[in-house]
Amino acid sequence: MPEAWDPGAFKERVDTELRRFVAREADLLASVDPALAPVAVELETAVAAGKRLRAAFCYWGWRGAGQPDSDALVRAAAALELVHAAAVVHDDLVDDSPLRHGRPTAHLALRAALPRHPRGAGAARSLAMLLGDLLMSMAGQLFTTSGLPAAYLGRARPLWTLLARELIAGECLEILHTGAVPDTAASLKVIRYKTAKYTVEQPLLIGGALAGAGRRLGEGYTAYGLPLGEAFQLRDDLLGLFGDPARTGKSDGDDLRGHRPTALLAEAWRLAGPADRDRLRALLGAGGTEPEPGVLDEVRALMLRLEAPQRVEEMIAARVEEALGALDPLDLPPAGAAALTTLAHSATTRPS
Repeated sequence: MPEAWDPGAFKERVDTELRRFVAREADLLASVDPALAPVAVELETAVAAGKRLRAAFCYWGWRGAGQPDSDALVRAAAALELVHAAAVVHDDLVDDSPLRHGRPTAHLALRAALPRHPRGAGAARSLAMLLGDLLMSMAGQLFTTSGLPAAYLGRARPLWTLLARELIAGECLEILHTGAVPDTAASLKVIRYKTAKYTVEQPLLIGGALAGAGRRLGEGYTAYGLPLGEAFQLRDDLLGLFGDPARTGKSDGDDLRGHRPTALLAEAWRLAGPADRDRLRALLGAGGTEPEPGVLDEVRALMLRLEAPQRVEEMIAARVEEALGALDPLDLPPAGAAALTTLAHSATTRPS
C-alpha cells in the first residue's frame, strides 16, 4: 500500500478478506443441513456493509509502530469487523431495532425461516442470538489464522480478551441504566465501554501489540483512542434523532423509544427546568412503543430549544481536539500521523 493512504482501497481489501472468509464459513454451516440456509444468508448479510473503521485503526496501530504494510495484518484487522458484526446483531436484538443499513435486522429477517414455528418471533430472536455468538467465534478464528507469527499474536491475546470483556460490560451497563433518570456521567461511561474502547482504542492497541509497540506508544494510542471513540458514539447519538434515516439506514427515534441512556437525552434533561422535564417525561411515555405522530418532532424541538444538540457538538469537538493533541508527542511516521488525523475527522463528521 502506498504511503498516501487511500481509505477506499483499504476498505476494499478488508471487504475482500471478509467476503472470502465468511462465504466459506456460511457454506460450511449450510452444509450441515439445508434448513440452516437462512442463517447462513444472515451470516453473510451481517458483514456485507460497514465503514471498516475498526480494521483501519488496527492497521494504523501496526503501521504507527513502524511496521510495513502486510496482507496478514489486514486479515487480523478484518477480524475486528467480525467482532463489530457480532456486537451489532446482539445490540439490535437487545434494543429490538427494526433496521440496520436500511435492511431488516437479523432477528426480524429470520422470522421468514420459521413460518410454522409456534413461537416464531421468539425463535427468530434465539437464532439471531446464536448468529451473533457464531460471528464472535469466527472473529477469533480469523485473527488466529491470519498468517501473522504466533509470537506476534501472543502479544495481542490479552488485549483481545479485554476487548470482549469491556464490550460486554458496556452493553450490560446500557441495559442496567435504561429507564433510569438521565445522567450524563453514566451515559458517558456506557459510551466508553460499549463503543469507544472497541471502536478505536482497542483496535489501535491490538495493532500496536502485534507490531511490538512499547508502553509509551500504547499510552499514546489510549490518549488518542478513548476521546475519539467517545466522540464517535456522541455523533451516533445525534444521528439517531437528528440524522436522515435514508442515510443512516436506521429507524429514527429508536434511542428515545427504548429510553436508552444517551448523552443527548442526559444533556437535555440536565438543561431542562421542571416544566420541560415534565413535558419530556410525558413525550417519552413508557418507552418501547411507537410514539404518536409528531412526538419525535416535538422532542427534537424541545432539545433544540434547550441547546442539547449544541452541547453534544461541543463535547464532540473537545474530544476530537484532545485526540489529535495526543498524536503530537508520539513521533509517528508521517503516513501514520496523517491517516489517524484523517480517521479522527471522518469518524466524527459522518452523515451516517
